[in-house]
Amino acid sequence: MSRGRLVGMNGDRAVAYAVKQAKVDVISAYPITPQTIIVESLAEYVNNGELDAAYIPVESEHSALSAAVGASLAGARVFTATSSQGLAFMWEILWIAAGLRTTIVMAMGNRALSPNINIHCSHDDAYAARDTGWMQFFAENVQEAYDLTLMAFRISEDHRVLFPSIVNLDGFILTHAAEGLRVLEDRDVDEFLPPKKPVNAIDPERPMTYGALDLIDWYMEHRKFQFEAFESTRPAIKEVFEEYGEFTGRSYSPVKTFNTEGAEVVLVALGSSAGTLRHASRELAAEGKKLGVVSLTQYRPFPVDEIRRALSEASVVGVLDRSLSFGSPAPQLFADIASALYSAKRRPLLFSAVYGLGGRDFTPQHARELFSFAQEVLRKGEAPQRSIWIGLREG
Repeated sequence: MSRGRLVGMNGDRAVAYAVKQAKVDVISAYPITPQTIIVESLAEYVNNGELDAAYIPVESEHSALSAAVGASLAGARVFTATSSQGLAFMWEILWIAAGLRTTIVMAMGNRALSPNINIHCSHDDAYAARDTGWMQFFAENVQEAYDLTLMAFRISEDHRVLFPSIVNLDGFILTHAAEGLRVLEDRDVDEFLPPKKPVNAIDPERPMTYGALDLIDWYMEHRKFQFEAFESTRPAIKEVFEEYGEFTGRSYSPVKTFNTEGAEVVLVALGSSAGTLRHASRELAAEGKKLGVVSLTQYRPFPVDEIRRALSEASVVGVLDRSLSFGSPAPQLFADIASALYSAKRRPLLFSAVYGLGGRDFTPQHARELFSFAQEVLRKGEAPQRSIWIGLREG
């Protein structure tokens, strides 16, 4: 049985509640839709005396992440949140936060980037941060947004890891949708998530240099050290997922599979749309069709081995992207999947589908149409060279 008390919350409030239970020391906050409810809720907790933390209302997202970097290096448990253009304004500091091995946890209410101005869901912001050295996790529902926030603190602060984390939740679809979820008792969170034990924290009595000038002689070696350290986080992430599953009865893994065993056709997605795909897969299974779904809880570091195993039996794989990569042969998740499978012993036919930009609905009918398209690719033995678009207006 799943552990915890059953409550109703939207995704933003669930993240804020997890942050309160994590007993963070510092919150640096700047509002932007659709994550604003997170930092508003945390401001209420601090003001009401429910959370003993320093709340820094900064003047911009650039400052929000800069303050978070300083606080994390000083040894504090730190949280911030952002979306879309806010993430873009943080971009310079994203690299610094990762390179300095901070343990910041940031929630991202996924939202389309401008122009035109759109406050609804795309994964533009998550993809914009994919190469910066932050770990990234995707929630499919409100329960996962809560659980992943707690796990992100534990993972980032693990001394085998020491990298910052982003917890993605689809803007409005999850940030503003109220669902039932089970929240742990405070004492249970204390047991799972002990206080942070900082490494090489800023200490006036023992001065050190952070972010020193690093030119031709050593920069390349230091980048390789960081790359290898980031790659080495995989076992610790998996270990925390498994431990949290045993602790709560809610299982987590880097990659989630559904009906993939023996399925020739599999669709792959990030975020809330995976549930829609599973719903369609379940309906089609009742019609005698074996069609699989794979979703990624862990996006960075990319779970290469898990993806290869999950797709090892598929003949056709369709990859859904809620974003575009202008001028690229295919969008971002497709490029990751194609790269992971290129050296596999058995390579399926691959096609790319663009969907849901700017919050456009992705319905069960769209999912059924995608499965039907994938079956047609299987029959023809040929995949399209360019992305297909799902849910476009006609005319």
